[in-house]
Order: sequence, then C-alpha cells, then structure tokens
Amino acid sequence: MEGVFTFFGALNHSHGFIFTTHVLLTAILALLLAKMATKSLKLVPTGTQNIMEAYLQGIIAMGRDVIGETNAKKYLPLVATIGIIVFIANVLGIIPGFESPTGNINMTLTLALIVFIYYNFEGIRRHGVVHYFAHFMGPVKWLAPLMFPIEIVSHISRIISLSFRLFGNIKGDDLFLWVLLMLAPWIVPLPAFLLLTFSAILQAFIFMILTYVYLAGAVLLEEEAL
Repeated sequence: MEGVFTFFGALNHSHGFIFTTHVLLTAILALLLAKMATKSLKLVPTGTQNIMEAYLQGIIAMGRDVIGETNAKKYLPLVATIGIIVFIANVLGIIPGFESPTGNINMTLTLALIVFIYYNFEGIRRHGVVHYFAHFMGPVKWLAPLMFPIEIVSHISRIISLSFRLFGNIKGDDLFLWVLLMLAPWIVPLPAFLLLTFSAILQAFIFMILTYVYLAGAVLLEEEAL
C-alpha cells in the first residue's frame, strides 16, 4: 500500500521491488521452517519438528474425507507447501514494517493458476484426455452441447474465486490494520492483531481445502459418477 512504511521500501520505493522482496522473504522463511523441522529428526518429536508433524497430520486428516487418505497423502506436498506459503505471506502483513504478498493479486493469481493447472493435469494423467473432458459433458448426452461450455466456464471461474478471495480478504485486513494503527497506534490495536492472525490461518485453511476439493473432482470421476 502506498504511503505505508516498509523496511524494504526504505531501500527502494518501487512497489514491484517491495512486492518481490516480500515474496522472496516468504519463500526464505518457509525454507528455514522446513530446515528447522528436519535438521535433527527424532523418533519422539520435539520443538519445530513436533509442530510440523502435527501440521502435516492435520492436513491429511482434513483431506481424508474429501479425497481419501491415500490421495490426501499423495497430494500432501502440494497442499502443505501452499498452506505454509499462504500462512507466512498472510502473517507478514500483520508485522509492522512488512507487507503481505498475498495482498497483491499477482501472487494469489499465481497460486490459483498452479492449483488449476495441477488438478487438471492430474485428472488428464489419471483418466486420459477423452475420459476426463467427457466428464465435462454431464450424464445426459443430449445436454452435452450446453453442459460442456458451462463446465469450462465453471472451472475457469475457480481461478478467479481462489485468487480474488485470498487477495480481497488479505487486502481488506491490511487496510483495516493500517487505519487502526493511524487512529490508535498503541494498546487498542492488540485485539486486532489476534483477529488478523486468526484470519491469516483461516484463509490458508480455505485455500488448502479448496485445493483438495478441486483435486478430488479431477481424480475421483468414478466415485463421483456412482
């Protein structure tokens, strides 16, 4: 946001530079977190390893009812990585002097495109091009000319839904915090920080669960047809 102080903005006022550096910072923090969790693996986990194992088990439990345990574990690397990246990016904006990369449509759109391309690729790889796109035509053949374009538009709209939902919520949170800090910069904003932290976790959860839902729709065609 223009007019808001950031540490990287002190080096270069270009918004492209500020956005890029915060994206890189998010990636570095995610890598450091993974390194801390795996540098000294123990049979009985402690510290960061314990937190990360609980996080991964939670994601598997979340995906189990959506896509089955086997597929939940198979797609765990993608979903867990997205969750960590989105969470760290969201939280950065809560820390004074930093900016949320997810408050920029370029990042949320990129994440949405990754999910969109990947789940379609998995659907084609699992079922073949013909079978996968035949699913877009619906169960009634004579409705296929109507259903196919509707399904195409529906799938493309998922890109907009994923990207704008995350972007809009985080941008709104950043603006809310900015105004609150301008009006009352000391004790009053403390409850807001807790609320925004919960929002950061919630938005990461929503992005992960939707990723599982879209993957389920692409790879579980037989179950869906029953």
